[in-house]
Amino acid sequence: MTITLNARLALRPVHPESDGALLHGWVTEERARFWGMLERPLDEVIDIYTYIQEQPHLAAYLVCWDDEPWALFQTYDPAVDEIGEFYDRRPGDVGVHLLMGPGRRPDGFSEAMFTQLPGWVFSDPGVQRIVLEPDARNNASVSLMPRIGARLGPQVEMPQKTAQFAFIERSGWTAPSV
Repeated sequence: MTITLNARLALRPVHPESDGALLHGWVTEERARFWGMLERPLDEVIDIYTYIQEQPHLAAYLVCWDDEPWALFQTYDPAVDEIGEFYDRRPGDVGVHLLMGPGRRPDGFSEAMFTQLPGWVFSDPGVQRIVLEPDARNNASVSLMPRIGARLGPQVEMPQKTAQFAFIERSGWTAPSV
């Protein structure tokens, strides 16, 4: 099922078998090193996204502009995911991950994405806060957080990374001008 966010921007669930080659190309590029899949073969990437799509607390979507995929967007429930053990979790938290696809993005894409995606997450009345936790070494992601309306939280040592937590509160969120 495709979720239309505006006239040009939409989310569609990842279909691991048919999207596997695309995702493999993205997650094995050096710029995606923080996703931890640089050396994964195609069949493992397909298996990972099959697992994600089978879990009730996880979801993966392709962010499409004019029906072309430009980013990968994932959501998770920190009450179930191990991430919830590393910060002061609250009821109504939803975690998100975002990986931009390669290449120059179309004009208007980034602004639409950073205004529409949080709005879509908050369209669930149970969601009170969006949790982001990129690798603290990922300067591009960390520097973007305040610009998209996120409040930086603590840096936390985790087994696979030092996470820079950031939070977008429903009560204070307005669509940013990116």
